[in-house]
Amino acid sequence: MTKPSLPELLHAAVAAVGGTERPGQVTMAETVAEAIDDGSHLLVQAGTGTGKSLGYLVPALAHGERVVVATATLALQRQLVERDLPRTVDALHPLLRRRPDFAMLKGRSNYLCLHRLHEGVPQDEEEGLFDQFEAATPTSKLGRDLLRMRDWADETETGDRDDLTPGVSDRAWAQVSVSSRECLGASKCAYGQECFAEMARERAKLAEVVVTNHALLAIDAIEGAPVLPQHEVLIVDEAHELVSRVTGVATGELTPGQVNRAVRRAAKLVNEKAADQLQTAAEGFERLMELALPGRLEEVPEDLGYALMALRDAARTVISALGSTRDKSVQDEDVVRKQALASVETIHDVSERITNGSEYDVVWYERHDRFGASLRVAPMSVSGLLREKLFTDRSVVLTSATLKLGGDFNGVGASLGLSPEGTQAEDAPVWKGVDVGSPFDYRKQGILYVAQHLARPGREGTRGDMLDELTELIEAAGGRTLGLFSSMRAAQAAAEELRGRLDMPILLQGEETLGELIKGFAADARTCLFGTLSLWQGVDVPGANCQLVIMDKIPFPRPDDPLMSARQKAVDEAGGNGFMAVAATHAALLMAQGAGRLVRASGDRGVVAVLDPRLATARYGSYLRASLPEFWYTTDRNQVRRSLAAIDAAATAAEASGGAGVPETVEAAEE
Repeated sequence: MTKPSLPELLHAAVAAVGGTERPGQVTMAETVAEAIDDGSHLLVQAGTGTGKSLGYLVPALAHGERVVVATATLALQRQLVERDLPRTVDALHPLLRRRPDFAMLKGRSNYLCLHRLHEGVPQDEEEGLFDQFEAATPTSKLGRDLLRMRDWADETETGDRDDLTPGVSDRAWAQVSVSSRECLGASKCAYGQECFAEMARERAKLAEVVVTNHALLAIDAIEGAPVLPQHEVLIVDEAHELVSRVTGVATGELTPGQVNRAVRRAAKLVNEKAADQLQTAAEGFERLMELALPGRLEEVPEDLGYALMALRDAARTVISALGSTRDKSVQDEDVVRKQALASVETIHDVSERITNGSEYDVVWYERHDRFGASLRVAPMSVSGLLREKLFTDRSVVLTSATLKLGGDFNGVGASLGLSPEGTQAEDAPVWKGVDVGSPFDYRKQGILYVAQHLARPGREGTRGDMLDELTELIEAAGGRTLGLFSSMRAAQAAAEELRGRLDMPILLQGEETLGELIKGFAADARTCLFGTLSLWQGVDVPGANCQLVIMDKIPFPRPDDPLMSARQKAVDEAGGNGFMAVAATHAALLMAQGAGRLVRASGDRGVVAVLDPRLATARYGSYLRASLPEFWYTTDRNQVRRSLAAIDAAATAAEASGGAGVPETVEAAEE
């Protein structure tokens, strides 16, 4: 029997999921297959509606070697494992003459720990240990959640937190889960044979397709101990998120609360001298942190240096002592010791990292209204790490709707450790970028409006002219507005002001869960939804209820963001343009994601309104505009109001008549 062709396989898979084959999807599948076959690397920009999941799954399954798919969001992981993969495997089975297995794999703390569930949690209170189910009364929210999880443990096949509905708080989940450092290990644990995390790993070892997340991919790359099974192909979906997720995993943090927990956990397990040494070091650190002011530490101050050395040395003493001391009063000593060791090792590692000082690390203080001060350390850049760890011994395909910024892939490529496309450099991974386009006709479906007449936004104070413009645009649109703000303070101020001006529901991020807010926004055409970062990337509302997307200003990083400003300065000192490489790239990525909220289906029409004149007037404006979908562009405020009113009228008529009457183009809406 002849081997089936890629077009045959793709056709079968698209038919199975009830989709429509698109030219961009075919191009994507062909280029992914080429990259896998010759072991090269590929960046693929695939616009919304391309069907990119099948664009990479079909060639990966056809290749027949193990593939790891890493994605950023829970929604896409679920879609792959619950919908796309089962249907695709069924569709390809008759053609491939085999049925590839697939499995989901996450970090250990995402799975219910049976040991912790049944044996109780070692607590941090001075009186010692108690059973969390006894302590949390059934009348409390925590108690109800714990009892519900105990019942769920008897039913679940996966133990995966995301399969528990409704979900529970982080605090409740922490009572029944462990980190990889706290885990006893399957061979030492009484529940090792039934362990959900171990079963997930075993399933992954046998599967041809392993679906995971960016964080686990980062842990696998950074920590040296392999978590993922050996694989020949790595596909990174939502690849625009990868750098920030890897940075998050590579960031260390110290807080007084965390250090004090480590002291309490270790106190019963080591001799008095070692415990006192750690206690004294913790007190010294806490006193310093009470005076800490937010901001970057270009050099570690002398007093902080001494405090960190004291913490490091005391933690090292405790780690050595933990192996030999036994306390007869401690129940379940192995678990208590493992938890204490995990806490103290973290203190030791972060203290040592900051004390040693590296030109490649950024150190700063943060202060949170609720949690107090923290000391953080993060890599100046993860590009070298990614170049070394990601692009070796396998073919890597990175895909997203937003990888091409300012007209090319080099900005995103540089953040991943890649040389400019087409250059040949020693030890540099060979790669190419492909933009397979979008099935949508952006020039006919959307308008990009820049409010050039407004004053430039300042750092402080309310923008009265911006709020007036916002009010008029929403009125013209009849609601139907997603407001994307550069800060939570700006979103709150706008919501408060417009609730007094408009007779329309205005939902605000933080006043309800994100899922409930999006559901409410999608259900009512007159409703507006205002929010910040997670809305720029996380909202998918096709149809007439999202016809106006507003950005209050260009989302540059805050000037006082220690990590971003350090990265920008480093590029400047190396002779590059730090503003364009860091701040403008960051803004372009967010704006491209934000603008992508408007057109989610072929029938969608609307306006992306940017209430920041710099997009039209500043030198970097053309770079940012080139990163956005190719909407019809205007700065004419009257024209935009007419267009919005016409689009609203057509949508209202369509709703009244059951679907007819939506204008074919935004130009038609104006006529």
